Amino acid sequence: MLTAARTGFNLPTFDLGNYGSRRGIGTVQLRGIEITLPQPLPTTYCLASVQQKRREEMENHGPTGALTRQLQGLLDRRHKNSTLRNLTLPKPNQIDFSSNDFLSLSTSPQLKALYLDELQNTNLPLGSGGSRLLDGNSVYAEELEREIARFHGAEAGLLFNSGFDANAGFFACVPQHGDVIVYDELVHASVHDGMRLSRAREMVAFAHNSVSNLRQILQGIQKENQGNIFVAVESIYSMDGDVSPLKAIVDVVEDILGRNRGYIIVDEAHSTGVLGPQGRGLVSELGLDNCIFARLHTFGKALAGNGAIVLGSKTLRHYLINYARPLIYTTFLPYPSLSLIRSSYTLLWSGKSISLQTHLHHLTETLYKQLIDLQSISSTSRSMLKIPSACPKSPIFSVQLESPRQLAAFLQSRGKMVRAVVPPTVPVGTARVRICLHAGNTASEVEQLVSALQEWCNGQASEKQESNKKTEPSRARL
Repeated sequence: MLTAARTGFNLPTFDLGNYGSRRGIGTVQLRGIEITLPQPLPTTYCLASVQQKRREEMENHGPTGALTRQLQGLLDRRHKNSTLRNLTLPKPNQIDFSSNDFLSLSTSPQLKALYLDELQNTNLPLGSGGSRLLDGNSVYAEELEREIARFHGAEAGLLFNSGFDANAGFFACVPQHGDVIVYDELVHASVHDGMRLSRAREMVAFAHNSVSNLRQILQGIQKENQGNIFVAVESIYSMDGDVSPLKAIVDVVEDILGRNRGYIIVDEAHSTGVLGPQGRGLVSELGLDNCIFARLHTFGKALAGNGAIVLGSKTLRHYLINYARPLIYTTFLPYPSLSLIRSSYTLLWSGKSISLQTHLHHLTETLYKQLIDLQSISSTSRSMLKIPSACPKSPIFSVQLESPRQLAAFLQSRGKMVRAVVPPTVPVGTARVRICLHAGNTASEVEQLVSALQEWCNGQASEKQESNKKTEPSRARL
C-alpha cells in the first residue's frame, strides 16, 4: 500500500499490492492523470544483475581488482607457455603407472587388517588436540618414534606432519651463522624453501650426482670458510629416478672436511620401503648409518600413509623440538595417522614386504630391458624418446620428449595412467612422462605399456610423413 504518510507527499491512497504479482502492465490515476507503470523485471533477474554488477565493480575498481588482474595475468602467461598446473581426478579403470604407491600397500588387505586391529587396540582420541609442545604429544607418538629409529638403526627420531615440513624446518633452523649448505641441484623444493629461511652464510649447488664437481666445490669452500658445511642429497631423485652415489659422496666429504665439519643430510622419501634390507633405505643398504648426520624418511609413498620422520642424534631431536617452526606452530598428526604409520612399519618388521620389494625390482629390470629392445628395433622411438642410460635401481622412469602431454594423453586413452611433467617442476628442456612401477603391477601390464609407447611413436612418424607429403608439391611449384 502506497500512502502519503509513507512517501512524505500529498498523494492519494491506492493499492499496488497486486501489481508486483502481475505480469501485465499496470495503470494508476494520480490527480486525474493516468500513469502507466512498466512491467517489473523478475526478482531473480534483478538480483543476478546487481550481483554481477558488483562483481565487475570489485574486479575492475574494488580493493582486490588490481591484484586479481595481476594474478590472472600470471596464470595466463603460464597457460600460454604450456606450464599451467591444474588439479585432475584419477580416471577409472586405469592401470597405475603414476602414483608413488610403490609397494601397492594402499590397497593391501594385509596392511588394512593390521591398521584396523591397531585402531581397536588403543583407546586414544581421534585428534591430537594441538601442537606437540602443548597438548598434541602422547606416549603413543614417542613410542612410535623410538620404534622407527630402531628399525633404521638411528639414535633418535622426530615425527613431522609431512616430508615438506621436515625438510623446510630442518634447513631453516639447523645451519648456523657462517655455515654453508652445498646441495645437489635437483634436491626437492622443500629444501630450497628451508634454505631461503636459513641463517647459513652461503648456499651452493653442485651438478646433479657429480662427485667430481662436489669435490671441487668443497675444496674451494673449506679454504675460505671455517664454519660447518652441510651437504644435502636425495637417495632416489623423484623426477629422474636415479640413485645418489652416496658412498662416493661420503668418501669425498670425509676426505676433504672430516666428520667434524662436514654433515650429510639424505632425503630418503622415495627409497623408504623400496631400497635396503626390509625397506630401510639406501643409507642402511650401504651400511652408512654412522656416516650420515640426518635422514628424512616419509610415509606417504611406499608406506601408504602420511607424515615423515627426521632421524639423527638425541641432541638433534631436542634442537628441532625447540627451533623447527613447522613442528612448533602446527597441530600434530591425529592418532589414526600415527596408527597407520605403525601398521606399515609392523609390516616391514615382519619381512612380509620383502617379496613386494623383490617383485618391484624385477619389474624395473623388465621395463628397462623392454625399453632398450624397443629402441634397438625402432629408429623412431630412438629419435623421439630419451630413456635412462642405465637401468635405475628405483621404480621411477623418466621418458623425456618434446611433447609429453600428447604422449600422456595417448597412454591414458589406452588405459595406462601416467603423467606429463613439465617446467617449472623440472628444468627447461627436460619435459617428460614420468613412469612409476608398483608391486601391484604385472609383467604383462609392463609389456602392454611398452607396446603402447611403440604404437604412439609409430603414429607420430606416420603423421610426420603425411605432413611432409603435403608440403612437397608446394615446394616443387616454388
